[in-house]
Amino acid sequence: MKTNPSNWLLLIVSLPTDSATARMRIWRALKSLGCGALRDGAYLLPDRADQQQELSDLAAETLREGGNAWLLTVQAQSTADNEAYCSLFDRSAEMTQFVEGLTRVRRTLDSLTPADINRALRKLRREYDALCATDYFPAQASAAAQAAWMDFIHVAEALLSPGEPQAINAAIVLLDAATFQGRLWATRRHLWVDRVASAWLIQRFIDHQARFAWVDTPADCPPEALGFDFDQARFTHVGDRVTFEVLVASFGLGDDTGLLRLGAMVHALDVGGTFVPEASGFEAMLSGARQRARDDDQLLQEISLVLDALYQHFSTESKLAPSPT
Repeated sequence: MKTNPSNWLLLIVSLPTDSATARMRIWRALKSLGCGALRDGAYLLPDRADQQQELSDLAAETLREGGNAWLLTVQAQSTADNEAYCSLFDRSAEMTQFVEGLTRVRRTLDSLTPADINRALRKLRREYDALCATDYFPAQASAAAQAAWMDFIHVAEALLSPGEPQAINAAIVLLDAATFQGRLWATRRHLWVDRVASAWLIQRFIDHQARFAWVDTPADCPPEALGFDFDQARFTHVGDRVTFEVLVASFGLGDDTGLLRLGAMVHALDVGGTFVPEASGFEAMLSGARQRARDDDQLLQEISLVLDALYQHFSTESKLAPSPT
């Protein structure tokens, strides 16, 4: 939701005319921060801690280059002025342009090789992350861009990881984790969001001695294994719940707020849904780890640390949240 700040950061910089290299370097840094230009040498940002540090660093760099710099906290004199300042940060045109680019690439996905799809994902992710980093007042175009991006990822991952399960309509039976210890669990190799999060959940909360088999196709699932996140698996999508959420419900973990919020993030990334701010960061880390990991065992080991941290974050944040009045 778009909210207007009460305070703004104003950086005024002046560099010697013979400092062309420094001038370009500082200008590029200001552009990457998404600063609004009031005039040449006067740049505006919402008053937030991260932005204040960034502008302080640029002010210090300007002074080192022999220039002058002043970093001020200012207030708009009227509502109209404040709205005018906010309009300097309207990213609607850029978000719309990004969606148009996504649409063009999506039309070609079926004809691309897996390597080309991964390259397109990396390039578009960099563009999207850069846009979001300077989208200080998200509006309707931002929500549309996020929905298009999540949809694009879903389509690309379906091509990269064929065999995504189709949801079934069935009752979720409550199970006793004590009877599921030391078991072999199986899912499709080349782990992505739902599968890697489900494997983490199994290891951390259900079967601490779990062993895993990563199979090429569901038909390769060993007969003694507990399959998850593929059609006909013991644990798969049920109704509108993804496999992670089904496992949470199946083993009576639904009172754990940290797991519920992790489930919402996995759901958003796997099939779309309610916006979760942490989702894009987790997706970027998973993508990077998957490119670097030698196999799915290493990938699970690395991403488990990320999921541990996110679980702690979600659990702690929920305890600190104010009670509704």
